[in-house]
Amino acid sequence: MSKHILLGISGGIAAYKSCELVRLLKKQGHEVSVAMSRAATEFVHPNTFQALSGNPVLVDTHGSGDGNGMAHINLTRAADVMLIAPATANTLAKIAHGVADNLLTNLAAARKCPLAVAPAMNVEMWFNPANQRNIAQLRQDGVHIFNPASGEQACGEVGVGRMLEAVELADLLADVSTPQTLAGKKVLLTAGATFEAIDPVRGITNISSGQMGLALARACRAAGAEVTLIYGQVQAPIPAGLAQAVQAVSAEAMYAAVHRHIGRQDIFIAVAAVADYKVKNSHAQKLKKDLSGSPPLIELAENPDILASVAALPQPPFCVGFAAESERVLEYARIKRAKKNIPMLVANQVAQAMGKDSNQVTILDKHGETALPQMSKADTATAIVAHLADLLA
Repeated sequence: MSKHILLGISGGIAAYKSCELVRLLKKQGHEVSVAMSRAATEFVHPNTFQALSGNPVLVDTHGSGDGNGMAHINLTRAADVMLIAPATANTLAKIAHGVADNLLTNLAAARKCPLAVAPAMNVEMWFNPANQRNIAQLRQDGVHIFNPASGEQACGEVGVGRMLEAVELADLLADVSTPQTLAGKKVLLTAGATFEAIDPVRGITNISSGQMGLALARACRAAGAEVTLIYGQVQAPIPAGLAQAVQAVSAEAMYAAVHRHIGRQDIFIAVAAVADYKVKNSHAQKLKKDLSGSPPLIELAENPDILASVAALPQPPFCVGFAAESERVLEYARIKRAKKNIPMLVANQVAQAMGKDSNQVTILDKHGETALPQMSKADTATAIVAHLADLLA
């Protein structure tokens, strides 16, 4: 859904990343207004952000062309969410202590909308005890902190303090206004297609793109859950802000990864399109044609059932399964839910979902069956998470 985003930019070298952030937010359909500290204009000229956003850029607390000298108030009233990126240690300290002595801190103090910050600073500044106290205070005050990444910094040092990339911030920003219906919950989720090797260059897989699983990982994260993702082959970017993301290509590797991480999980969502069978006689070297003209014999062996194994644990998490069927969808889904003894199952028709951007699903649980309309996979994931949260409430 389109929102009005107020982007505050403080004085740090990471200000250049905010140019790409504005472009991405506009591409998502959002309205973007930009406010810059005086120090920020030393790194990027306001004209750049005006061109990218299509709106005037506010630099002075009482400046702008709206005539009443209250642009710093008017901007916050129009915004659905405010993001400061980059947020320097100085700006964070002022907001944490209620200081409102410049444009950005005035905006932060006067806002009615949610506030998120993307810190950017030297590694020693990030771990400075005073800064960590400020971060803790901001969290306590309800400010969303998009923790910095680790890596090489502009000063030449290496460590935590790099502002997240623009694509990550654009991904995470939607979480700020999402109801925290899964707050405090730990979710383990599988996504994507597995691959069963025949030889080093060939294998058995399926047409799953992983989009549904990745959309669910985002939706769970947005709802406040701590998400661990185990993924096979996927054709979309891994979401930002996950607790862990581990690739497991084969069904056996995914089984092992799930059971390594399943301890203390509250919810297990098995979305991955896992191969039922593996190649029993896989070859270490590439298979070659022989003079007989006969094709090689490929023997199959059954793979472990990941969802059933988790549901059978002595103290299983709340398990959610998926059933992608080509015919008799609800009939087979009811059988699968009963056989695996799971509280919730999401069923869909293969032709309507696999490899596509939209989905139409039916949710089966103890209360009955709920058919959702055809929607984007992102909207479908949001609806599934809302249904899940209601069941857990």
